[in-house]
Amino acid sequence: MFGKKMRHISRYRDIAAALMSQGFEYIAAEMGLLQKAPASSRSVAAGGPATGVGERIRLVLEQLGPTYIKLGQIASTRPDLLPADIIRELEKLQDKVPSFSYPQVRIIIEQELGAALEEIYQRFDPAPLAAASIGQVHQAVLKTGERVAVKIQRPGIIAIINTDLEILQELAGLAERRFAWAENYQIAGMVDELSKSLRNELDYTIEAHNAEKIAKQFAAHPKIRIPKIYWEYSTKRVLTADYIAGLKISEVEKLKHRGYHLPLLAERLVKAIFHQIFWEGFFHGDPHPGNVVVLPGEVIGFLDFGMVGRLSPAMKYNLASLIIALARQNSDNLVKAILRIGTVPDDVNMPRLRDDIELLREKYWGVPLSQISLGDAVSQIFAIALKHKLRVPADLTLMGKTLLTIEGIVKELDPALSILDVAEPFGRKLLMERLRPRVLAEAAWKNAAEIGDILSDLPQQFRELSAVVRRGRLRLEVSIPELELLLKEQNRMSNRLAFSMILMALGTMMAGIMIGLSIAGRPPALAGFPAVELGLGFALLMFFWLLYAILRSGKL
Repeated sequence: MFGKKMRHISRYRDIAAALMSQGFEYIAAEMGLLQKAPASSRSVAAGGPATGVGERIRLVLEQLGPTYIKLGQIASTRPDLLPADIIRELEKLQDKVPSFSYPQVRIIIEQELGAALEEIYQRFDPAPLAAASIGQVHQAVLKTGERVAVKIQRPGIIAIINTDLEILQELAGLAERRFAWAENYQIAGMVDELSKSLRNELDYTIEAHNAEKIAKQFAAHPKIRIPKIYWEYSTKRVLTADYIAGLKISEVEKLKHRGYHLPLLAERLVKAIFHQIFWEGFFHGDPHPGNVVVLPGEVIGFLDFGMVGRLSPAMKYNLASLIIALARQNSDNLVKAILRIGTVPDDVNMPRLRDDIELLREKYWGVPLSQISLGDAVSQIFAIALKHKLRVPADLTLMGKTLLTIEGIVKELDPALSILDVAEPFGRKLLMERLRPRVLAEAAWKNAAEIGDILSDLPQQFRELSAVVRRGRLRLEVSIPELELLLKEQNRMSNRLAFSMILMALGTMMAGIMIGLSIAGRPPALAGFPAVELGLGFALLMFFWLLYAILRSGKL
């Protein structure tokens, strides 16, 4: 426990120093980081902060290292959570970490696989092919002769990331309590969501299962290649897969030089992604140029399946509706599709939401489909969702990021190809698929079964409701506009009524005293003091004041 606290204190110092170096000292001070960090970290200047907020955030993340860089990369796929200028800066984040040593590689492999390195591989290249924040990749040849790529997790990275995530969750909760903007962006929920994605990447068996699932999607497509996983040589910290040697799809000049047909590659890549999105509902979430290679015969190979997206049938249908509405420039259908893909807050301003969508539609009015960027259009839709606080599922925003990445690659391979042109038939086919008799019958049966479940639960629910009513514990929440104004008016009326009753009682009492004194033949004075006259005078004065107040209010 003590060791954990010391690690946290050390990390708080790093965070405070990074924030102050980029001009975020007010945030560090407000969140109490300056008190938690030693005094030596409070004078860090680092040559002055960068200019833009997004750039400064990126530099803070780079200073804080692997966990924060990785979280920033994941956050760059969420335009529904963060403004566009910050997203653009987060997209620049790169893993710039040195590789770890070959002796450390050997120790991890032998611990994980339970055998000496020489017993597993004919040859193992000590120099890594690539190094990243979580792990690095080496080329090897198995004893059985297969050429493989072996990914090994960085030593101690799990402890580092867990410590960082614990601190981040503490700071996110604190930020929501201290800053309105943090509560508005739901920072704690965002950190929790991004943390889950990062922890998934720490388990290489999850990536292996993702690869196998996508491989099954293309089992009948010889022009798409997915590396085979060797499970007997894979664990949570070591992943062994086929080594796929090819040119990066971004190396356009080399592809031309070797005679590859670039428009065919562009079309094949786009169709492969749309097949995953619309038909399978399970897609590669990070198809950047380093993860897509080209093999002889215009074969496309996908690598690295640590980040994937999942779309439910309903999400696929809503996405198809969105694309069709965008292609046909139909504002009403566009509004419906956007409202279906996100969680709509109760206080959403529908007229303003429609106005923003209408502005988006006008931007593309009359523009040929071939000139419309689907990725940009989807990103702008997510920006509208962010503006109106519509929460879009993470997998849909990841899909938008995927489309933007693919469009960037396609633009280099074949500028004339519009992925919206390619997407529309997929979307139309998916919508038509929902109208097939078999699909309609399955949907009807599912709905009937759900209705049956609801009806079967009704007796129990009625019994529970009646029990609550009998115990007097039924709560009714009613929302009335301008309720506060109504209550104030009610209080004013109640006060006037109470005042009138007291005045009436005082007047009646004074009259009673006068009558009693007259019958007794005594003068209307108490101990020589004209109390009765003064009491009546006071009551009369209060009466006229009350009458004046009522007349002045105009509500006699």
